[in-house]
Amino acid sequence: MKPESSRRARLRALIAAGRTLAVPGATDAISAKLIEAHGFEAVYIGSYATAASRFGLPDTGLLSLDELAAQAKTIADAVSIPVIADAEGGFHDAANIWRSVRAFEQAGACAIHIEDHAGPGKHTDLPQSLRPAEEMAARIRAAVAARSDPDFLIVARSDACWVNGDFEDTVRRLSAYAAAGADLVFPTLVSAEQVAEVRRRVGKPVMIVDIPGASVADEERCGAAVVLYYGLSALVAYSALDRALAEFRAGRDANRVSGYRERVKAFEAFMGYGETARRARGDGSASS
Repeated sequence: MKPESSRRARLRALIAAGRTLAVPGATDAISAKLIEAHGFEAVYIGSYATAASRFGLPDTGLLSLDELAAQAKTIADAVSIPVIADAEGGFHDAANIWRSVRAFEQAGACAIHIEDHAGPGKHTDLPQSLRPAEEMAARIRAAVAARSDPDFLIVARSDACWVNGDFEDTVRRLSAYAAAGADLVFPTLVSAEQVAEVRRRVGKPVMIVDIPGASVADEERCGAAVVLYYGLSALVAYSALDRALAEFRAGRDANRVSGYRERVKAFEAFMGYGETARRARGDGSASS
């Protein structure tokens, strides 16, 4: 069995077990490796973190399929845990969405989410819109049919609550996407109570982004199957580096910047410098 096939089967089994998976978002390979090292069972890579970390851009719909798939491959190559990836709106209509599914399968992702958000400039105050539900359902149906690995998960996301504040439309849309074959459904900008309602009325496992003010225990109680902490690595890394650079600029002494000099050995050990040296010496005990 190929490594990605084993990881996909593992993710499907974790979701089928009925407990809540807290999945931190990565920005790059090292953050993904840290997520795995701390015992998390899956890692997420989304357009928010990719736009920021790879391109220094806002997440306003600027990224291409190739760019997102390439970042998913970077993350999948760095870890052995399942990778969940952001496929935006699918990038193609139903007739051609197979290209998007193939790109993420070949990248080693274990699941993708496809959204019905069609407005320009997401995360801005520009007017937003939704793709017609029938069109989105057709994309989900075609994506499910296009996968070569039956354990590759297709997640249908609706932004109806985000765009229109319409929970009933969210439920209607997610029900249609579930009927089209989605493995999980993904409502955005919903409360814990609404997550439980989606789970009850749609009858599919529910993926969400983390709810501000809620703990993992709260998200477990509402029945979420997967919680994506999509901005965790990006925002924490931004805050830490911003603070360190301010300290360096003000004090003009890098030796006094917390986390710099004293972490060199730990960092290099984590990154595998020792294993590289052992391989160079011909020590067969080092992993490849």
